[in-house]
Amino acid sequence: MPRRYDLLAEVLSFGQNRRWRHAMVDAAARTSPDALRVLDVATGTAGVALYWTDRARVEVTGIDLTAQMLRRGRENVARRGRADRIRLLQGRAEQLPFPDASFDAVTFTYLLRYVQDPAATLVELARVLKPGGALASLEFAVPGNPGWHAAWVGYTRGVLPLAGYLTGGREWGHVGNFLGPSISGHYRTHPVERIVDYWHGAGVADVRTRRMSLGGGLVMWGRKNAASADG
Repeated sequence: MPRRYDLLAEVLSFGQNRRWRHAMVDAAARTSPDALRVLDVATGTAGVALYWTDRARVEVTGIDLTAQMLRRGRENVARRGRADRIRLLQGRAEQLPFPDASFDAVTFTYLLRYVQDPAATLVELARVLKPGGALASLEFAVPGNPGWHAAWVGYTRGVLPLAGYLTGGREWGHVGNFLGPSISGHYRTHPVERIVDYWHGAGVADVRTRRMSLGGGLVMWGRKNAASADG
């Protein structure tokens, strides 16, 4: 499954996953231009971690729950000759194994739909971020325009299951079936405006959002309050 992950991520994101990830990292790097230590949560196969090292002179710690993804990520890092700048660890976003204020910037990708308490998870992500540092995320989103929303529903309910099956077999066919309803359900419970409130509640200010690819992707970023020095 991990060997197909990058291909499937492109299929499931209308071919936009790479562009979305770059937009997220670029936003974080602009917010924290002097960042040296970066944490990438839900790093998967290390695509974001690798782009961070393309984009800036940083050292990246990537953390992910899935050992198989991390093995593939280590292969990708070694292939690119970045093992001296990227280390990958297994762990949970809800319980990060780092002291307070350990990192200059924190990014996370496709995470909040998979945690029980998004607000509490954001508090934990902000805890390990230094005051003034950038927090940035990428998530799938639901287009707001009625026409594009109808097209998105058709794509996620019809095309994705077939595309997942053709590129990854039955297991990824199930992923395709799951994705659309999962995204819709997430935003019914946690609308974007409420998620922004979660960020504010975690001590992150100047929160900005950028909807991409007609609303299919959502990049969000902000800066940890200087007053949040104790996490």
